[in-house]
Amino acid sequence: MTPSGRQPTPLTLVSGARAADREAAIAAALRPHEAVAVILEGLADGNSILAGLAEQASPSFPLQLLRIAPGCLCCSGNLVLRVTLNRLLRHPPARLFISLADATHIEQLRSWLGASPYDSLLALQADVLLA
Repeated sequence: MTPSGRQPTPLTLVSGARAADREAAIAAALRPHEAVAVILEGLADGNSILAGLAEQASPSFPLQLLRIAPGCLCCSGNLVLRVTLNRLLRHPPARLFISLADATHIEQLRSWLGASPYDSLLALQADVLLA
C-alpha cells in the first residue's frame, strides 16, 4: 500500500521493434471496465489500434493515451517520462503500460521505476518483449 492508502498501480513495460505490434499486445491485455493509461514512445501510426480504442473510450472503459517523443526513456527521455508519470499518478489508473521502441536499457528503466518515489506508487509486472 502507498502512503495514501491505495494499492500501487500495476505497470507493464512492452518492448518490440514495431509500434503496431506493441499496441496490439497492449490492446489484447486490456480488460473491460478498467481504467488504463498507456505511455507510448514515438509518433502516432496512421493505423493505431489504441488510438481507435481511445476514441471509443467511455466512463465504463476509460483509456488514456500519452505520447512521448522517440528516444531512450532511460537516458534522453528520462525527464519527460518522469514528468508524465508524476502527472499521471496524481489520479492513477487501475493499470499502466509503457511502450518502448528499444529494450536496450529496459533493466535500467526498471531499476529507477523500482526506486523511490515510484517503488510505492507502481507495481512492476513482467515485461512483454516482442520480436
